[in-house]
Amino acid sequence: MAAQRFVDLLNQQIGHEYAAHHQYVAIAVYYDDLTMPQMASLFFQQALEERDHAMMMVQYLLDTDSKVVVPGVEAPINDFADVVEPVRLALAQERRVSDQINELTAVAREERDFASDQFMQWFIKEQVEEISSMSDLLAVVERNRDDIENIEEYVLREARDEGEDPSAPPIAGA
Repeated sequence: MAAQRFVDLLNQQIGHEYAAHHQYVAIAVYYDDLTMPQMASLFFQQALEERDHAMMMVQYLLDTDSKVVVPGVEAPINDFADVVEPVRLALAQERRVSDQINELTAVAREERDFASDQFMQWFIKEQVEEISSMSDLLAVVERNRDDIENIEEYVLREARDEGEDPSAPPIAGA
């Protein structure tokens, strides 16, 4: 069984992941309304990834005979001033999630909960990738804020689905 401090934080993190899912759906809808299908598709995909992260955490808690508590989430931001603001928000969200993942890892280590520490390693790697790709996207969007066609071309050219990661934790219900 996982350490109780870790379980409590991981249950909170499930809520953070669902909140990120909701926020990415709202961002995708914003871009879809602007007829930016590549950006919309990118953020709909990001939303699914966040949902999967939550379900990986649910599965881990189930696998360790720990209590799962699915928390509620606040409504996402739906209105944005320009095409840059949603990406800026997404990058800030990814940085916040990285801090949360690092805190979970630190607690697992403090509690000598080595299984939970190992579980968190995939999420650490994932966050490095998320921050890098979102930072790149923000640079492109800031440079091209008045040329959405260039933004769309960049996403079409650069945003690739890398397929299934065989090292990823199992997703509950999958």
